Amino acid sequence: MHLEQLHGPEDLKQLSIPELEALARQIRDEIYEVTSKNGGHFASNLGATDLILALHYVFDSPTDHLVFDVGHQAYPHKLVTGRYDQFPTIRTEGGLSGFLQREESEHDAFGAGHASTSVSAALGMAAAHHLTGQPGRAIAVIGDGALTGGMAYEALNNAGSLGLPLIVVLNDNEMSIAPNVGAIPKYLNRVRTDERYHRAKDEFERILDRLPRGDLFVELGKRMKDSFKEFVYHTMIWEELGFTYIGPVDGHNMGDLIEAFEQAKQVDDPVFVHCVTAKGKGFDWAESDPFKHHAAKVATPANTAPQPPKFQ
Repeated sequence: MHLEQLHGPEDLKQLSIPELEALARQIRDEIYEVTSKNGGHFASNLGATDLILALHYVFDSPTDHLVFDVGHQAYPHKLVTGRYDQFPTIRTEGGLSGFLQREESEHDAFGAGHASTSVSAALGMAAAHHLTGQPGRAIAVIGDGALTGGMAYEALNNAGSLGLPLIVVLNDNEMSIAPNVGAIPKYLNRVRTDERYHRAKDEFERILDRLPRGDLFVELGKRMKDSFKEFVYHTMIWEELGFTYIGPVDGHNMGDLIEAFEQAKQVDDPVFVHCVTAKGKGFDWAESDPFKHHAAKVATPANTAPQPPKFQ
């Protein structure tokens, strides 16, 4: 499928994983072309492209509400939700907004521009679904930079106590605009990089997969897995807050992303999906210096990197 044939998220449902991966490459190329002319957020959108495609593949916007923190990573969302023809007008007078706006599309569940607000907003939507009985899930997509904000932790604390089926997707690229500092980024780095945990986890899951599939064995396997995670990792902050933790997931492996989101969709309690991404994915010069290419002003010759904005 070519990007111009994509009229809405429902068109993704019949695509294969290779077709989704090809579409992701087209989306990155389109973002490059448009930001080279108009300026705009660049590296952050490249890193979130696969994750956003997988979310729209698994969930059903606008019945399911996707809430993006800040909006720096929402260009792929705009392209997937029927705004391809208007995309060249982004950040121009009378054109598409560079951020999310509810009046622009029914798929923009929450307008944002400030960091750390997505979990609170999505939790409110989850509560509304619960009170009214309306169908749909609420999914917050938040970066590890925004996750250092106090408002995000107030919402996580509240969500864990309410026990509503909220899904929080962490887009973990080790940065906001610049590299993150503080205790939480250090903790996330340990989760990302602990090879002992990943090797043991993979081997343990292979053993569980070979067990019989009766209810008793499924429950036994779940308890064994929970005990294993407690033994190896002692405690994980998200599970202590009342969330089911899924991850870390390769944020550029479409199959793994879809599997993780399908798992999250089956859980009726708060879920935290930890996706590890590379800011600037798809362009080597953007990946090697994501701080410089977080945002871009107009580039000159074709096939050159968009220039950094004046404040950098």
